[in-house]
Amino acid sequence: MKLNKKHIVILILLSSLLLSLPWFRQFSGIILFVAFVPLLILERLYYENRANNSSVSILLFSTVVFVLWNIATTSWIRYSTFFGAVAAIAIGSFLMAMAFWLFHISHRKLGHGAGYFSLMAYWTAYEHIYLNGELSFPWLILGNGFAKDIRLIQWYEFTGSTGASPWVLIINILIFILAWDFIQKGSVRGRIKEMVLLLLIILIPVVYSFVRFRNYRETGPEKEFVVLQPNVDPYKEKFFGMPMDEQLKKLLYLADSLADQETDYILAPETALNDNIWENRISWNNSIQQLNKFVSNYPGIKFVTGLTSFYEYGKNETPPPMARKLKGTDNYYSIYNSTIQVDSSHNYQFYHKSKLVVGVEKVPFPKLLHHMEKFIIQLGGTTRGYTPQAERSTLNDIYGSTKLGTPICYESVYGEFVNGFVKKGANILAIVTNDAWWGDSPGYKQLLSFTSIRAIETRRSIARSANTGISCFINQKGEILKATHFWVPAVIKGRLRENEEISFYVKHGDYICRIFSFFGILMLLSTLTAGLMKKKA
Repeated sequence: MKLNKKHIVILILLSSLLLSLPWFRQFSGIILFVAFVPLLILERLYYENRANNSSVSILLFSTVVFVLWNIATTSWIRYSTFFGAVAAIAIGSFLMAMAFWLFHISHRKLGHGAGYFSLMAYWTAYEHIYLNGELSFPWLILGNGFAKDIRLIQWYEFTGSTGASPWVLIINILIFILAWDFIQKGSVRGRIKEMVLLLLIILIPVVYSFVRFRNYRETGPEKEFVVLQPNVDPYKEKFFGMPMDEQLKKLLYLADSLADQETDYILAPETALNDNIWENRISWNNSIQQLNKFVSNYPGIKFVTGLTSFYEYGKNETPPPMARKLKGTDNYYSIYNSTIQVDSSHNYQFYHKSKLVVGVEKVPFPKLLHHMEKFIIQLGGTTRGYTPQAERSTLNDIYGSTKLGTPICYESVYGEFVNGFVKKGANILAIVTNDAWWGDSPGYKQLLSFTSIRAIETRRSIARSANTGISCFINQKGEILKATHFWVPAVIKGRLRENEEISFYVKHGDYICRIFSFFGILMLLSTLTAGLMKKKA
């Protein structure tokens, strides 16, 4: 097959299109099974003529593919921050292109077998780095592409979404091998082993998933939740326009419309309360007093809501690095994006958001870039950065068995992170979020679909309260129930079951990422060694 500019453009556009489609509601993640094939064909053509072509060409072509993929699926970030969108697209595309380029170099030095295995190793290692690095936005890890295909991914309870990356890549590699034979020879005769292996790799997890989905039964005590969607515009009302008294009145009206003596929990969205709430003297705050008054009418209810809170450190307390000095005093304080549980005990329980959004809620590499804090984008009512909580914690029913894990917005993207709530005893998850920063874009829909993955991975029922939608309930199989509409006030009621069982993925986390990252290091060392030996020879 002769290569020309037209072929290059077609292969680049086709791969970027196929990679992008699964992140849109109308398309299935199954498309990912062939998404890398056009790019692999392009890589193979350059490999076959490697004596006359630099590896840099593959770096450039793959960069174009991944930039187009990132733009198509995550450019909605620009609605809240143009700089953040550019940074996320640039960093994500660069890491993807580096992984694919390293594969091409290993392919050149080590041949087909080790070379194609290195693609799985390098790509999974990239995802591991992006999941755990200081600069992190792992929206496009391959496993997220199946978020809507819950009947296909029940096996995520063993591997998490990160386990899908080597699965997708080996399927692409095998399909590419068959496609390449057909391109070169006009048939796939002699590739029986590859075809059988391909069918087994696809069918074994998929068949298990269908059976598991059909036979899975939830057990455990039921708890009744009322989920609130106040629909307060974050740009014009939440932090600047609508008084907090009016916002709280709206919340309590929605809550009172469905709550009764059988209700166990009321769930309100992220930063629903934002009126100078100091944890040290929380009982003085008007909003908290209003919640206490509401709860007194329903003695069994726990009112869980998001809020912006402050904490002032005493003289004998050591402030964390993100703490700020109170003007005119020697005291320090922290700002938190939090959840709080208000109940009849008046024993307030907090969880402080731990996985903070870079550039919005924190400055990356704070020891090096602390002088850049004044440039943090003002979202959520702060330009000073939040203080993270070191470990996950739960909000506990002091009269019952329920322990709520409350991931806040962006935290629900991270599977291993959410596992931390379950390891602390969470038997139900309650996610609070404010997705209106991105307008009516694919962003909030994608974030919702990722929540189904968290339910499967942890086998935990989920209540989700989103300020402007979509609010819903999600069962332990990942099914979205009673979903509200976007940008309308709403309130829904549902019953969720507690679950105490710990899935294999909760126990072991992203172990597949760690295993393939180790192999990635070995492949890189092998490639360097082969290159040095060839040069020496």
